[in-house]
Amino acid sequence: MIRRLRIFESTCVDPYWNLAVEKHLMDLTKPGECILYLWQNQNTVVIGQNQNPWVECRTSLLESEGGKLARRLSGGGAVFHDLGNLNFTFLLSQEDYDVPRQLSVIQAACAMTGIHAEQSGRNDLLAGGRKFSGNAFYHSADRAYHHGTLLIDADLEKLQRYLSPSKAKLEAKGVASVRSRVVNLSTLSPGLTCQRMKTNMSAAFEDVYGLPAEPVLLTSADYSVIEELRTEYSSWDYLYGTPLPFSFECQARFPWGGIQLQLQAKDGIITTAKVYSDAMDWQLPAALERALSGCRFNLTDMSTALRCAVPDSQTALDLCAMLSEQSI
Repeated sequence: MIRRLRIFESTCVDPYWNLAVEKHLMDLTKPGECILYLWQNQNTVVIGQNQNPWVECRTSLLESEGGKLARRLSGGGAVFHDLGNLNFTFLLSQEDYDVPRQLSVIQAACAMTGIHAEQSGRNDLLAGGRKFSGNAFYHSADRAYHHGTLLIDADLEKLQRYLSPSKAKLEAKGVASVRSRVVNLSTLSPGLTCQRMKTNMSAAFEDVYGLPAEPVLLTSADYSVIEELRTEYSSWDYLYGTPLPFSFECQARFPWGGIQLQLQAKDGIITTAKVYSDAMDWQLPAALERALSGCRFNLTDMSTALRCAVPDSQTALDLCAMLSEQSI
């Protein structure tokens, strides 16, 4: 039974710090209490624990535009966060975990702006038949959290561009996202802002549970733990090195000949590279295979490897352009 409510609102827009706070708040949650955590990330794609980043996101495009890729503990699909999106997390013990009640807080907050929100069969929230909130869940031994997004005034053009799949033939294990028609709540309630929605969420939280909410106060010891988690969550191994083997294939034709590139990767590292070509340079395929084997599967590292392996600058430029066009 919930006997205490607490709220923590992050003022940081770094996804790795915010996800670290989320994990630490879950560890702090005591029986009989529910914590509402409100947070925002700047220009970030967040993927589920069991997703392949290259299948879900144009990682090179995201990074070239100053964005960040983050991986959360929960399952579910890939989502885009910017400052027009508000994230929420309900953290509580397993015995008090109640998804319909938690979702009713969001529905009540929407109702305060005249928006009728309803739950879909996939744990999404819809308004006018379009999705504005995706939800995901995480459980530990005795605690759990339920988190999700609230599209208020997000850049839907970036959402579509970053979450578009690779153009190349890419086969991977892992859980794929399901795309839905989405809508910003500000379209349905003109003038609605993230700040106003934060206020509504806090008020609805107290109304639904019938208790006053007090702030979560973090100590210097808490911040030390959070910083350690942030370091882990921002590491390349955590983001890209998950044990999800996959294959990648692309091909193109240039004035100097045609080329087909086939790669096998595991833990984000290319384990096998096979190159087929009718180029006059008979040594080219073997040189490319040696250069790419053991390379990290990202556009920057692969392009660097290709430039080092190919003496002819135009051929190297063509190969790098071929990779760039795959939207890796």
